[in-house]
Formats: sequence, structure tokens, C-alpha cells
Amino acid sequence: MDFSHPSVLLLSIFLFLLPSLISSQICQRNCGKETLKYPFGSGPGCGDPRFQPHVTCSQQKLTFTTHTGSYPVTSVDYTNQVIYISDPTMSTCSCTVPSKGFGLNWDAPFTFTDSTIFALVDCAMNSSSICQSNGYDDGSNSKLLCDQGTPICSLLYSCRPISTINIPISTCCVYTPVNLGPSFEMDLQKLQCPSYTGFYNFNDQQSDPEKWNYGIALKYKFSVTNDYPGSCDACERSHGVCGYNVAFNSFICNCPNGINTTTDCYFISSFNNGFKNGVAWLIYPAAWSLVWFFL
Repeated sequence: MDFSHPSVLLLSIFLFLLPSLISSQICQRNCGKETLKYPFGSGPGCGDPRFQPHVTCSQQKLTFTTHTGSYPVTSVDYTNQVIYISDPTMSTCSCTVPSKGFGLNWDAPFTFTDSTIFALVDCAMNSSSICQSNGYDDGSNSKLLCDQGTPICSLLYSCRPISTINIPISTCCVYTPVNLGPSFEMDLQKLQCPSYTGFYNFNDQQSDPEKWNYGIALKYKFSVTNDYPGSCDACERSHGVCGYNVAFNSFICNCPNGINTTTDCYFISSFNNGFKNGVAWLIYPAAWSLVWFFL
């Protein structure tokens, strides 16, 4: 047999690669203990390309990234389209730590939920965040307003880590609902506040800050109209995972056998089942017959 013959060489390569047709699914359904669903994905080419730069899975840990840092995703509420993240530099009722603040990328498809509350801690008395004018000079004449009349400050300052510092309540400022202005950023250094805290749920314990759910809740939308993509719905119903072509950002359906389609996995699944049930044993003899034909 002349293995240098082009036809023989191509058929040999085909037979070698044939088992890869039933390889594992590239886009995973989980990241550690967190379930992955559209619009989030396990890596490039999975999920929605608009979300891939912001929510990633690395070493089985789901992470939210902005220009201010990377933050662990504690949970995802797919029903209400909310992700919950934690900030290791955020102060809580258990500890106070210095922080640079938090910000969203201007092009990120996320907004703060109405339940998210930010409180700036130990601000300078002449800070722009707590002065009567409450201005945040970012060149847009917008104002980052805060509230000192809320009981949240007095409750937070009753926490042991804060109360031991013995700082006046007047150095606390609360933002609810959160509005960081067109800059989408809370620059604590500029606001002259060394720390901040955030929470999204009183956990039915409004008067006990130790029981609050600390972190940041972010709302996301699938599109301007927030409609769930019909193509993705069909893909998922056929046991596929929604993804995209990295080169063109066009929709693909990643099927359980690792093959990508532009529709769904029904046909691919049928082919794969047939392949596993014996079609492969028909393909191999037929292919080798063609090889011998070219001798």
C-alpha cells in the first residue's frame, strides 16, 4: 500500500480524527458548584460575547471583573436575572478594611439592583460625599448624592469593629438606590473616605447589621428588550449549550458531542446515537475499502 498517495493520506487522517466527533462538550454547564446558564459561559465561545469579558470561570471559580478589580460571584439568580458578588476589600459588621472603592465598566450589561445599598465609612468632614453641596466633580455636572438621615449609619457604627474606632456617625454616608453617575465609579480616594460597605438584603433583621447580606447585587439584561433569545432556547431544549463564534460573535449551539451547529442539537444527537450504536463499524470498513481501491 502506498501511504504517500494523497487519497490514502486523507482517509487515514479522517479515520484517526473520527472518534473526536463524539468528544466531550466544550462549553461546560457548571463552574465549580455554580450552575452556568445563558448568558454566562465557561470560557471564550460560550454564553453571550457581551458577558464573557465580565463574568469568567477560572479554576472552577466564577468571577466578576471590572476596571476596579475582580470579585467572586457568590450566586446567580437566573429567574430574576441578578448576580451577587462579594468584595474582599469591603467592610462589614465583622471587620473594617481599607478599600479603593467599586465601579462598573461603562459598557458592561449590568446595573445595580434597587436593593443594593452602599455606605461610605469614616469620611473626612469636608469630603465632597457628605458636604451639603454633595458634588462629584467628574466634568459632567452630575451629582453623587448621599443620605445621612438614614438609621443605617447608626446601625453600622454599632458594629464592634467600627465602634472601637470611635468615629462620629456624621462621617457616614449612604447611597440608596445606588447611583454612581456617568463615571460608574465610586472613587473613595477622591471622596476622602477610606472604606465602604455594601449589602443587598436586611435578611428580615433590619436592626441587626450582623445578619445583613453583605455584597453587591447586579441586574443584567439579555438585550435592550430583555427577550430571551429564541435560538438559545431551542439549543438548550436539545441539550445544547448556547455559545458564539469567537471570530464573528455569531450564535452557535455547542452540542453534547462537542460539535457546534447554528441551530440546535436534535440532528447531531441522532447522528451521535447512531454512531455509538454501530454506524462507526460501517464507516471504518467502507473507508478502508476505498483505501485499498487506490492501491
